[in-house]
Amino acid sequence: MAEEKGPSVELRQRNKTKSSESEEATKEDKITDAPLPQRAPKYVLFQRFAKIFIGCLAAVISGMMHVFYLSAYHERKFWFSNRQELEREITFQGDSAIYYSYYKDMLKAPSFERGIYELTHNNKTVSLKTINAVQQMCLYPELIASVLYQATGSSRICYLVMSASTYTFMMMWEYSHYILFLQAISLLLLDIFTAEQSDKVYEVYKIYVFSLFLGYLLQFENPALLVSPLLSLVGALMLIKCLQLNVKKGTFVAKVMMVIKFYLVCTLPVTLNLIMKMFIPHKENGHMLKFLEVKFGLNMTKNFTLNWLLCQESLQAPSQDFFLRLTQSSLLPFYVLVLIICLLSMTQVIFRRITGMSQKTAVTLEDGRIGGRPEIIYHVIHTILLGSLAMVIEGLKYVWTPYVCMLAAFGVCSPELWMTLLKWLRLRTVHPILLALILSMAVPTIIGLSLWKEFFPRLITELTELQEFYDPDTVELMTWIKRQAPVAAVFAGSPQLMGAIKLCTGWMVTSLPLYNDDDLLKRNENIYQIYSKRSAEDIYKILTSYKANYLIVEDAICNEVGTMRGCRVKDLLDVANGHVVCKEGDKLTYSKYGRFCHEVKINYSPYVNYFTRVYWNRSYFVYKINTVISFQS
Repeated sequence: MAEEKGPSVELRQRNKTKSSESEEATKEDKITDAPLPQRAPKYVLFQRFAKIFIGCLAAVISGMMHVFYLSAYHERKFWFSNRQELEREITFQGDSAIYYSYYKDMLKAPSFERGIYELTHNNKTVSLKTINAVQQMCLYPELIASVLYQATGSSRICYLVMSASTYTFMMMWEYSHYILFLQAISLLLLDIFTAEQSDKVYEVYKIYVFSLFLGYLLQFENPALLVSPLLSLVGALMLIKCLQLNVKKGTFVAKVMMVIKFYLVCTLPVTLNLIMKMFIPHKENGHMLKFLEVKFGLNMTKNFTLNWLLCQESLQAPSQDFFLRLTQSSLLPFYVLVLIICLLSMTQVIFRRITGMSQKTAVTLEDGRIGGRPEIIYHVIHTILLGSLAMVIEGLKYVWTPYVCMLAAFGVCSPELWMTLLKWLRLRTVHPILLALILSMAVPTIIGLSLWKEFFPRLITELTELQEFYDPDTVELMTWIKRQAPVAAVFAGSPQLMGAIKLCTGWMVTSLPLYNDDDLLKRNENIYQIYSKRSAEDIYKILTSYKANYLIVEDAICNEVGTMRGCRVKDLLDVANGHVVCKEGDKLTYSKYGRFCHEVKINYSPYVNYFTRVYWNRSYFVYKINTVISFQS
């Protein structure tokens, strides 16, 4: 019996041994599967604080260095501090002259309340028109700067405040809702690609809606904000969010709901925008939509205003010089590198999610998946959208280029980006984490030293070169207006010159260099007819309809030869008036009159009956518009 018990006992012992081994293996698996101990909270907080502090310090130092450089360069170029006030003011060109003139008006106002009232009920700028300059031109930065200037009485403080308020003005730009519209599209795509960020995205949508309605109230019930595509898109998406049902993923109902959601996202914003435009009267920015149609080749036009806008340098496609400068500074190559790595990694992560492959909820440095971070997905989408528009309209480079700098700087300083690249390359010789950390510190250092060596001598050379802004003809014209013209006189001429006259003299004008108001654009087109092939009587009727007393003809526009082909003002007027054939099949309207700006200088009838020359120099010819017509033979 004892011998028979032996094997069974031994078998039990073996089973116990195996079971103990399996338990130990299970314990080991649990140990290996257990999460690694986290770093101490104090160390993590200190590390985050150090990154934020160093990053903010570097940003502030870089910004201040740029401000001091621009200040020194401006002083060297214009000798600004050594000039008289009139000579300083003529350095402001176009719409910048108008902004500065309103800033001056605020400083001269007896009180802040009176200054606000005069700006919001301004009838001393454009003849026969009372405008709300605060709403029309978003003058909040000028208002803030003028208040601080009056409160402190110090100009080195006003300079710093103006630098900060310029950034604030970007937030209050009249076309800012279009930029926010691009951000909303980026957030929508982020919501589609990363479902776990849905709640955060809709919190941002709420901020958009609140900001739009607050801006609507503060900008004197500006209807452009209510009919903006941003409000239609965000409102539609929030409505779709409310209609969503909590159904189990993968079911037939869930798939049907996804199709319905996709349909609503594509159609509901457009429908909502059309409904808003039906019930809200609006005229703002209608010309911009027509401009975009012509810009993208969706329509053709002979309209002077649209063709004139298309010829503006800021609305052209970027020149090769722009990309050459970005390449020479090493910015564009590293931006493209960072963008490609982030885009490929993002595509890889999105593909994994679509195919249902298992993924870690928390992405670590060792994973090498920089595209898995939601903020990276958002910034990649946003920079691609802005870059696409900047490739069409050069003026948007001022919005896109800072984004390029930010993304490139983030990429080259990010160990996650280098780790992602090294994971793809499958480098075996050096530990990838160590190499990624080294690259994230070495590459920015090398870039900074090379940029310093390349561009610092150029900056010093620019600042040491003595330049001079010399425009005696404009100074003489402004001096004559202030000394000889009646205070109640109204001047007519090109919008750019009218902006300078408003700033330097304060006299009333017929038009302004502003492009966000249909009435002002129509005025500009009508006043520009002084450079067309129209009769003296036609020009006289146009000018007297705006109660103009003086007409200024600029020789530079009348004899313009150096601009891009087909973009001279007189060429655009001839096309709009049908005086030239621009394509086959056009109807030619023959003009029996010469170009007005040439004919009026000869001083013969009927021109002398309507206009009397009262001042001229090499660049400008000033004519008094006769109130009583004297018909001379």
